[in-house]
Amino acid sequence: MLKNYLLVAIGGMTGSLLRYGMSQLVRSASFPSATLLVNLAGSFAIGIILGCYSTNSSQDESLRLLLATGLCGGFTTFSAFSAENWQLIQNGNYSTALLYIAATLLLGIGATAFGFILTKN
Repeated sequence: MLKNYLLVAIGGMTGSLLRYGMSQLVRSASFPSATLLVNLAGSFAIGIILGCYSTNSSQDESLRLLLATGLCGGFTTFSAFSAENWQLIQNGNYSTALLYIAATLLLGIGATAFGFILTKN
């Protein structure tokens, strides 16, 4: 049981560091581009991971915990997404907030589906 917690912690730490690195590489004052890119990449990655596990249930659960729960969980930034939208709304940037919400939700679900479908070939 402790092993599972350690795997999630290691994956989460790695994902958080990757997210921070992305925020340093992609900076935009007018649109939260780094968070959008992280959420799309994380959605795509978790689609691939879950797709692989749906076809081969005999795979080691440890790897799924490390990659899906830990890495993707630490990498994706839905809490930052919520905070950034709240800030946009508070500043009166309603159209930017709406665009950001729609792009994140629609493209994120699409990226997850695309990643999942790629594993089915």
